[in-house]
Amino acid sequence: MLCAPHGVSDVLLTTVLTMANKTPEVGDIHFPFPFTPYSIQKDFMAELYQVLEAGKIGIFESPTGTGKSLSLICGALSWLRDFEEKKRQQEARLLETGTLLLNVGKDQPSSLSSSCQETPDILRPAGEPDWVAQFVQKKEERDLVDRLQEERVRRRKREERLRQIRHNAQLKHAAKRVRQEEEETERLLRLSREMLAGGPGAEQLEQLTGEEELVLAEYESDEEKGTASGVDKDEDDLEEEHVTKIYYCSRTHSQLAQFVHEVQKSPFGKDTRLVSLGSRQNLCVNEDVRHLGSVQLINDRCVEMQRNKHERKSEAEEEKPKKRRQEPRATCPFYNYEQLQLLRDEVLVEVKDIEQLVTLGKEAHACPYYGSRFAIPAAQLVVLPYQMLLHAATRQAAGIRLQGQVVVIDEAHNLIDTITGIHSAEVSGSQLCQAHSQLLQYMERYGRRLKAKNLMYIKQILYLLEKFVTVLGGNIKQNPHSQRLSRTGTELKTINDFLFLSQIDNINLFKPGLVLQVQRYCEKSMVSRKLFGFTEKYGAVLAPSREQPRLAGFQQFLQSLQPEVTKTPAAPVEEGEARVLRPSSPLMHIEGFLAALTTANQDGRVILSRQGSLSQSSLKFLLLNPAVPFAQVVKECRAVVIAGGTMQPVSDFREQLLACAGVDAERVVEFSCGHVIPPDNILPLVVCSGPSNQQLEFTYQQRELPQMMTETGRILCNLCNVVPGGVVCFFPSYEYQRQVHAHWDKSGLLARLAVRKKIFQEPKRANQVEQVLLEYSKCIQCCGQVGGTMTGALLLSVVGGKMSEGINFSDNLGRCVVMVGMPYPNIKSPELQEKMAYLDQTLPRTPGQVPPGKALVENLCMKAVNQSIGRAIRHQKDFASIVLLDQRYARPPILAKLPAWIRDRVEIKTTFGPAIAAMRKFHRERSGPS
Repeated sequence: MLCAPHGVSDVLLTTVLTMANKTPEVGDIHFPFPFTPYSIQKDFMAELYQVLEAGKIGIFESPTGTGKSLSLICGALSWLRDFEEKKRQQEARLLETGTLLLNVGKDQPSSLSSSCQETPDILRPAGEPDWVAQFVQKKEERDLVDRLQEERVRRRKREERLRQIRHNAQLKHAAKRVRQEEEETERLLRLSREMLAGGPGAEQLEQLTGEEELVLAEYESDEEKGTASGVDKDEDDLEEEHVTKIYYCSRTHSQLAQFVHEVQKSPFGKDTRLVSLGSRQNLCVNEDVRHLGSVQLINDRCVEMQRNKHERKSEAEEEKPKKRRQEPRATCPFYNYEQLQLLRDEVLVEVKDIEQLVTLGKEAHACPYYGSRFAIPAAQLVVLPYQMLLHAATRQAAGIRLQGQVVVIDEAHNLIDTITGIHSAEVSGSQLCQAHSQLLQYMERYGRRLKAKNLMYIKQILYLLEKFVTVLGGNIKQNPHSQRLSRTGTELKTINDFLFLSQIDNINLFKPGLVLQVQRYCEKSMVSRKLFGFTEKYGAVLAPSREQPRLAGFQQFLQSLQPEVTKTPAAPVEEGEARVLRPSSPLMHIEGFLAALTTANQDGRVILSRQGSLSQSSLKFLLLNPAVPFAQVVKECRAVVIAGGTMQPVSDFREQLLACAGVDAERVVEFSCGHVIPPDNILPLVVCSGPSNQQLEFTYQQRELPQMMTETGRILCNLCNVVPGGVVCFFPSYEYQRQVHAHWDKSGLLARLAVRKKIFQEPKRANQVEQVLLEYSKCIQCCGQVGGTMTGALLLSVVGGKMSEGINFSDNLGRCVVMVGMPYPNIKSPELQEKMAYLDQTLPRTPGQVPPGKALVENLCMKAVNQSIGRAIRHQKDFASIVLLDQRYARPPILAKLPAWIRDRVEIKTTFGPAIAAMRKFHRERSGPS
């Protein structure tokens, strides 16, 4: 504790506490905005500001079309602006007062002594002399002033550096172009000299070099080697102090790019230090690495090239005689520390998205992946996919520090599923056999050249693979495609039971320390990368069809282990695509499975799926408790915001994610705003029966009945007669959509529908979606211009498919959205049953409420419904009707899980007559403006 003269210390303490605890009133906050915001946007930003200021966890729901992204940007960056300003003022006040304390302390030793004497005895050892306390106090005061002065100097240097970069940007670009031309000239000259120097033994030397690349280097643990991260200690810029920042996460790179463009257009676009993070696959500019295609192969090759750089240095220091000549291993020309520093500064100068960052990296001849990582400490806003933030190892590798920072997770409606998916892993019987065979042959070929530690780990991995195949009921020595299993079906085991069943626990491999050693060995030694290079060189998996060389037994076996899809592609590919998208090593998948097995026994399950042949069978780890990896995020961060267009029902977030992560209920804030459209621009209907009074309840038992499919067709015929433009109809599954379409075709209902609307079906293949949407849009546009009996188009879609997320059916593209039945998940799924049982055991049951497991099923269904029906209304002047075809939607617990802006306007129609009358009136009144 700092002791100070009377009066001065009281002023200092009062100032610090006032500035630290003051929360500005909503009316005092100024939110810069590119236009006059809607009232709901003002409310959104004000609530967001309060959540960040108070350090809470916020669940924010703002329907698509209400400007959610812009509200997040302006609200969060307004808070950051005020936070930084208050911090500067506080530091200046502390620096001024601290200097005063030191000066007063020099002039008034007696006063200082008396003040320290009044300090309670518990703050210092009994009997401590006054002069010791005075010395300690003065030292602490000097240290405080020094720290504040250093922080001020660092900030000024950073601001000055950025100003200088902005001022000299054009000159630097010109200098870089000149330098690149010189480097290219030098490279061409060097290449010419090498070609001239190459003799008849060059090819043999290249082959020898390839062999050296495949041999595992001597393995050293982290304690023995500290430069495995690929960055020199003397060059490590990640130790720079991290300023307070906002991490913004979303689901896809396209959504992140859209967010960055919104930032560029916002009032904060010119003054915000923003950096976009991405995977190596998205940011790599080294064509020799990019052509590997697989994310895992690109990652491994990149890390290997960084390691080669460090090994060059250590080898240069050793002057041991070489038995044979070795070419230096490849390093990445884009990893140059000076160029990376320049790229880092350029990244921080102005806001750039991933594509602009890649372009800048090519121009600067510097790696955008590492350059963006170097920019993290000084950045104010970091934009990244939430897979990168939610996985601890990936977060650490990227240099992301969450302590005291703000995290905003957008498009978070499927956050729980995403966390579960990231931390789950699956390996097939074919991959297990393939990895075992490759690793065995690798060991036989290079066994004499491998160190004892490498051989020990390889033998342990081989043992594991054999036991995993055995537990599936197969034989590791036989072709998995031809092995028929005596037992079929699905079996779930706890982690401990699975290890016991596999007889792995007998070797004590999975004690907490040992499993991490094995996992770290696979990661650090890059054995899967070596194995991939070995099989590419000797496996002849993709041998040319014209000249099939005679394959050794091992090569034939390796070829037989390849999945059939690689031999006969299911879809036509562009010329050369098969070579680009090479499969990663099967051992890479197995590494992920091994890592998953380190999860606590109660938080995961292992699913043994035996499906006829060994190649079709699999082992899958299922994470049951997503709160475990998420707990670290909420614990470290100052505040976390979970946002989305449709977050209902939010009970999953509260119970499965936040409560289980140890978050107090008082820390959680919910905010849901209405839509910007007038109340009369939306008509949500629950239709309980059809035109022939057939009760609508699309259960698994009833939905495939002919009368139910016929009634659905009649309802759509009536709707297509009164709805202009486009109608989007969602079915629970692709299979049910196919059955209904076939029934309509046979009964003549399809022809009746085609009179009013041209019919389109959602394709199963993603590369066909854009074409179908284009034709659907053109049809609606043409019908609106030409007129006639055909008034638009009908799009038959699937809940959870390509059209239910991320597609905007605005204006005439979606005047009516129809939901056929309730898309409940498959209750017979072993994974879902285990998850339900887990929730029933771990979550408290509220009196009068359904069990947690059953609530999970309902919530999964309604989340899918909310995502689908939210496709229609996209802006303030838009209008649409929503038709829910199932009487179960009328139940209060189900209605409560609809978004508030829809739920408040729902009309329940027990018979079809009033429903179609309301639809006719709604669209007739609005058909003019459309």
